[in-house]
Amino acid sequence: MIAVPTHNKRRNVNKRLLYIDNLRLMVIVFVVMHHLAVTYSGFGSWYYIANTQLDTLSTIWFLFYLAFQQAYFLGLLFLIAGYFVAGSFGRRGFGPFVGERFRRLIIPTLIYMVTVTPFIEYIELDNPWIGFSFLGFLSGTGVMWFAAALFSFSLIYALLRLMDRNPAPDSNRKRLEPSFARAVLLILIISVSAFLIRIVQPIGTSVLNFQFCYFASYITLFSMGIVSYRNDLFARISYRTGKRWLISGIVLGFAAWLALIVAITESGNTTALLGGLTWQSAGYSVWESFVAVAMSIGLITVFRERLNRQSRLIKVLSENAFAVYMFHPPIIVAVTLLFIPVVLYPVVKWLLLCVVCVPICFAATYFVFRKIPVLRDVL
Repeated sequence: MIAVPTHNKRRNVNKRLLYIDNLRLMVIVFVVMHHLAVTYSGFGSWYYIANTQLDTLSTIWFLFYLAFQQAYFLGLLFLIAGYFVAGSFGRRGFGPFVGERFRRLIIPTLIYMVTVTPFIEYIELDNPWIGFSFLGFLSGTGVMWFAAALFSFSLIYALLRLMDRNPAPDSNRKRLEPSFARAVLLILIISVSAFLIRIVQPIGTSVLNFQFCYFASYITLFSMGIVSYRNDLFARISYRTGKRWLISGIVLGFAAWLALIVAITESGNTTALLGGLTWQSAGYSVWESFVAVAMSIGLITVFRERLNRQSRLIKVLSENAFAVYMFHPPIIVAVTLLFIPVVLYPVVKWLLLCVVCVPICFAATYFVFRKIPVLRDVL
């Protein structure tokens, strides 16, 4: 349950922020679509990559779509998670908070590593068994790297709060005001951090399934979520401002991406954007950071004003969102394998599989996975 962290003297811990539930639901649907796009484009890493030939338009679309989604949607989830961490710690205290985070994040991750990863690798894909490897096991988090990283961030926050002798920030203190200058500063912090990380961890590399090349955004936005909770920033950004950021993120995001890709292509060193001491990597880091901040501000504000309600169906879908995140990989791998004989234009096939897979994922979690006793207790 997501409780509303208000900053008045009386806190209503039972009321939900429905727009946050709806936003998280949308992002997890986008995660499913993202992995299907990787499947049919070959750009990125996934369990199964279809043997497709892309024309120029398909290549441009998939490159932009995947880059744009990667730039903001997981960072947005970390931002939202950070927003609720501070309030949760304040209500529970160190021990119960860490215990609850372990139950909700690490136990599902371990279940995924022990059951889902082997099922995909050795049952669905029929890969040969090469023996047990401890490092291989640790690398088998799959999509649940997100949960493991979120637990790590939450634990670090809890330890910092435990060591801090000062009480939680006074709710009556002068609050941080949202402003364009602070948003630009946030973009610069993420940009510089990403550029520096990618000198040693370029895009496309990973350590035990953690792609540290993207962690500048994740860590910064998680921290910004905590700051936003303390200063009630989600509720205090005007709808007009949020809408401008959202439009800028989409329109300027595409225009800047296209200009950057053209410039990098003409430079003759297209891999330079992946990392290193290059202007290409610096430019791409700035673009990603702009999209991350613009889309986060825009989506939170627009959802707050326009989508802060739920029908019965949306409520059920929202309750199953995390389960879909956890169990969509074996489902979409199975469906994409079944569709191998179907010959379609890659973008059309991707769209068709999105329409097919998303409902199947939610139906499977609602009717099957969340009915299993052990899973029901942690999902």
